[in-house]
Amino acid sequence: MIDFETERIYDFNDMSRHEFFMRKAIAEAMNALEENETPVGAVIVYKNSLIASAHNQREQLQDPTAHAEMIAITQAAESLGSWRLENCTLYVTLEPCPMCAGAIVQSRIPFVVYGASDPKAGAVASLFQLLNDSRLNHRCDFKSGVFAEDCARLLQEFFRQQRRQGKK
Repeated sequence: MIDFETERIYDFNDMSRHEFFMRKAIAEAMNALEENETPVGAVIVYKNSLIASAHNQREQLQDPTAHAEMIAITQAAESLGSWRLENCTLYVTLEPCPMCAGAIVQSRIPFVVYGASDPKAGAVASLFQLLNDSRLNHRCDFKSGVFAEDCARLLQEFFRQQRRQGKK
């Protein structure tokens, strides 16, 4: 793909870039963990610049839509002054759910990179395939499994701790 603003060729297979930004998303997931939130982190990158960084805040805000991706998308739109997040890449530690996948499609994000798969609610490849559904007006490329074990381990430990404390 060519980034027409810089006329540079963007290599979606550049693993060093993906690993660098996924580490930022993992750091956000760690922030969520410290706040006793489900440890999911997300960042959005525009032309190699980090323009949004967020983590789950459902408990803190008592808002069912306060997923890391949703908050990051709102921040990115504000940063760019547009709801169209073209030429952006979303990095997230967990495969997006249907709500977040819908927001990705609506915001026109062309690239998504995620860590752990979510067999119970994943809407990119596991349960649904919303990001590349030809019936929708926008589709995007995705790459899964970047630091998948690290991302999954954070979630597993969080839910193990929640079960020990008798929480759902």
